[in-house]
Amino acid sequence: MDKKTYYVSVQAGSVLENQGDAAYEFEIVATEQEVDLLLERFGELSDADNALAVRAHMPGLPYHQDSDSDYYDYSLTEIYRVLYDLGTDETKETIANMGAIGEQSKAIEQDSPQT
Repeated sequence: MDKKTYYVSVQAGSVLENQGDAAYEFEIVATEQEVDLLLERFGELSDADNALAVRAHMPGLPYHQDSDSDYYDYSLTEIYRVLYDLGTDETKETIANMGAIGEQSKAIEQDSPQT
């Protein structure tokens, strides 16, 4: 399967083929199946976000003790893992510096040859 360059906005939950179509944060190189996986992850994040909107009306439940919050965090981390795996060198470096997928990405960046 051929890989193509795509432009991804986590904020908008979009994957675009044309760089100028809209604002984006990350560039990836992926197959159609890999893009489909990423779009599924965006759907999961949207579901988690909707669940949190309902939870927002229930005061007194700390964020760290809420399974809906855990699912949102997990979904967002999985998106960044996929982006890291498919990303260009610049995308990988940005995600590693963000710490979005934990210390693993920073360790990978430190072990990779510097250009």
